[in-house]
Amino acid sequence: MRPGSSGVIVNGLRDLYHLGAITPQQLTEARVWMSEIVVRIACERATDEDFAALDANIDAAAKAPDFDQRARHNREFHVILARATRNPIIAITMESLMAVFGNFIAQIGPSDNTFILPSRRRFMKHLRARDAAAAAAEMKKALARLQTKYMDQWDARSAA
Repeated sequence: MRPGSSGVIVNGLRDLYHLGAITPQQLTEARVWMSEIVVRIACERATDEDFAALDANIDAAAKAPDFDQRARHNREFHVILARATRNPIIAITMESLMAVFGNFIAQIGPSDNTFILPSRRRFMKHLRARDAAAAAAEMKKALARLQTKYMDQWDARSAA
């Protein structure tokens, strides 16, 4: 993938979100669905280098001094995983989703998601074992929990 090649798509999706053409519910739902596809393909195609990059990302998130940096690493995890599919369309799509997700998180504010790091470590065991069903289930469980939490924050913010 050439550097900068995803910019138009990232900006287009971000614009659609800001204009209200994409709702937070649709955004979080698409993230859950897209992640399942990514996980299943990555289980087949990920290399040792991908595992190392994912592990380094998890370590960086664990050491991040604040929510914003931790959240950035957590979003980047999904992009690294999508690149492991070896399909630039999937990678660009995930990059775009995560860019918009960053805007969404900035709107709803920080939250403590202590279950993410343990989930990521369990996920990596399944990914390394090439167990697509277990890896997808672990990812879906964590993302569904986040989706509920984020939508509760969105609803509270909207009601205020």
